[in-house]
Amino acid sequence: MGILLAFAPFIAFAVIDRFAGSNEGLVVGALVSIALIARDVMTAGRSPKILEIGTATLFCALALYAVFGTPTWSVIGVRLCVDTGLLAIVLGSMAIGRPFTLQYAREQVTAEDQARPEFARTNYVITGAWAIAFAVMVAAELALLYMANVPHRLAILAIVAALVGAVKFTGWYPDHVSQKASN
Repeated sequence: MGILLAFAPFIAFAVIDRFAGSNEGLVVGALVSIALIARDVMTAGRSPKILEIGTATLFCALALYAVFGTPTWSVIGVRLCVDTGLLAIVLGSMAIGRPFTLQYAREQVTAEDQARPEFARTNYVITGAWAIAFAVMVAAELALLYMANVPHRLAILAIVAALVGAVKFTGWYPDHVSQKASN
């Protein structure tokens, strides 16, 4: 559940962007991101996560640019910036040797499970699945932005399928690894 809650700023952004506008969506995304970090700071046994810190940085930077700059981006252009930033956070977490799912997984498993060699590898695989999903989202948005003949519904379908696939994979893969290890 924690990992899905970490995507709340993106969901809030998408909803507000749709109904009130991109600038408003970016500000709400920034506020939700900051609230998640505050929750982790104030809750015993929790700490801010790479994804949450990266998300807050991303939304705050984009919101400041939207409010104080003079952006001329389209709705798809804003979403492309947000999703490219998310992909960069995920890939960056892997590059520094701390896949973003690792922090959430540590809160849900015992120290004994964390010590197993497959624990880190499992988190790299799951983080990689999320990276693929976000890359699909970025590709779909690029197609919408630069290829006028791409049907909007096809791009939306690709985005939804990528996200659903990542969520389902995240739930399935740890059980698969456990079953494989016990055989």
